[in-house]
Amino acid sequence: MSLEQRLHEDMKLAMKSRDVSRLSTIRLLRSSVSYARIDKGEELTDDEVLEVLSREAKRRREAIEAAEAGGRSDVADRERAELEIINGYLPAQLNEAEIESVARRDRGSGRRKPAQGHGQGDGPLMQRIRGRADGKLAGQVVERLLRG
Repeated sequence: MSLEQRLHEDMKLAMKSRDVSRLSTIRLLRSSVSYARIDKGEELTDDEVLEVLSREAKRRREAIEAAEAGGRSDVADRERAELEIINGYLPAQLNEAEIESVARRDRGSGRRKPAQGHGQGDGPLMQRIRGRADGKLAGQVVERLLRG
């Protein structure tokens, strides 16, 4: 079953169980996937759907930070609930140690030269961890490794 089909089936289940927050979040995800499909002009692969879901998760994380900074715990709680639902569709996220391990392997295999600055040469690392790690965290790990 493709990820889009899974979203559709889960939406039907949320309707039947009258889970309003889950239903709302899944509808939002399906809408984002639909817009991405329209932009591309053809059906999306599961990897492309994962990219859309990852973007939505990132938006929720940023909204949580902004809401907490603004003292809006009610908004932050709602965004956390949506993020939890979105994370259910994403693959298990790598932690900092796992990202560092992948980065060290890339560095040791010559994929990344030590002289390259942050942001240069991160492509191979990001390709390997796509959808499985937060890019911001990966950037922090790479920068720490570059500093020694």
